[in-house]
Amino acid sequence: MSALALKLYSLLVWCGQPLLRRKLARRAKQEPGYLEAVEERFGRYTQPAETRSELVWVHAVSLGETRAAAVLLKALRERHPGLRILLTHGTATGRAEGVALLQPGDVQVWQPWDSPGAVARFFEHFKPRLGLLMETEIWPNLVAAAKARAMPLVLVNGRLSEKSLKQALRMSPLSVPAYAALSAVYAQTDDDARRFRQAGAAVGGVFGNLKFDASLDEAQQEKGKSWRRALALPVMMFASSREGEEEQFLQQIAAMAQSEHAPPASDATADAPPRETGSRFRILLVPRHPQRFNEVEALVRQHGLRVSRRSGWSDAGLTGEALEADVWLGDSLGEMALYYAMSDVALLGGSFAPLGGQNLIEAAACGCPVVMGPHTFNFTEAAELAVEAGAARRVVDMEQGVRTARKWMDRPDAHAAAVAAGLAFADRNRGATARTIGALESFLSAPAG
Repeated sequence: MSALALKLYSLLVWCGQPLLRRKLARRAKQEPGYLEAVEERFGRYTQPAETRSELVWVHAVSLGETRAAAVLLKALRERHPGLRILLTHGTATGRAEGVALLQPGDVQVWQPWDSPGAVARFFEHFKPRLGLLMETEIWPNLVAAAKARAMPLVLVNGRLSEKSLKQALRMSPLSVPAYAALSAVYAQTDDDARRFRQAGAAVGGVFGNLKFDASLDEAQQEKGKSWRRALALPVMMFASSREGEEEQFLQQIAAMAQSEHAPPASDATADAPPRETGSRFRILLVPRHPQRFNEVEALVRQHGLRVSRRSGWSDAGLTGEALEADVWLGDSLGEMALYYAMSDVALLGGSFAPLGGQNLIEAAACGCPVVMGPHTFNFTEAAELAVEAGAARRVVDMEQGVRTARKWMDRPDAHAAAVAAGLAFADRNRGATARTIGALESFLSAPAG
């Protein structure tokens, strides 16, 4: 690694510590979890220091990576009972999700800020014997410190988009040596592997996506299917929606309702669009980020629509106010299997704005066909394969997306074929976990220090 580049980077990161504290304080106004154990981010811990190199460090920056880590950890513990895990995160949602993965003897802390001091204190305090980075996270000082300590560091379930590769190559004095210092990269796809090699990494295998091996919550699925049967109306879901996308979606729903309820030309007036979303289907809106639940509810109400939140429902089913609502708001975490099982079709959030899309694997595994916009660069191959399989359709914009979803719901034969295609697509792409565990054995079999 360029010594000068790393020194300049380290100086900037050190100077940025006050900015990080202010950023955490701002985010904590909506997500209080960001104020939890703030000093851990700077390498100061209340947990007892480790006396020997025993912990396997797994870094899962956010919610999606933590869910992938759950699949990996389950398999690791089956192969190596008693394994102790050091689990780190960068976001409050990732940390909250990660709590359920902990067992006695495990440790959970924030990822250290990538300054030399914080990173050194992290390694000295916990003494991990192996590091597993989930999917995307590469930090120059963390990688350099691991290499200096001769600690193997592996990027697992690795993905690298063309956009991220270009960013990495623009910062090549830092990024290329960092990728080269990794002990191995296990990529999701051949294209990811190619990009990792261009970035300087040693690719140890192309194993697929761990998320195909995730165990879906059967109780949630059955509950969702039961609610949908009782409703006897199709449900259009907007899954993992992002800021700006909900406004587009609601505008198109209003336009569709207006066209379907429009009076004959001789009776037309300049009245405002009707409140109803359409009597032949219901809407389920699930924002990607929990800090936006209130904001999205307010947006729905601004459109003159009645909204009912999942947090107010009885587990016995949808009754009363919920049944009368125009829009259901999925304001819970960890219930995507429930939401997909409730839905006949899902629009994919993050794909109608240039944000790269969200993962559609869980939707396919739940038998929920997906409509996605033009921006899926974070999950390019999975998106393309889902379209080829017939489990998903790609559209150019939100207007086409809503109309495509509606047509899918209105055509039972085409919908049934898409459901079957999604289930088959999810099933035939399983196996990444076993391949990854097998490749990790050489690192895991080394005795703890």
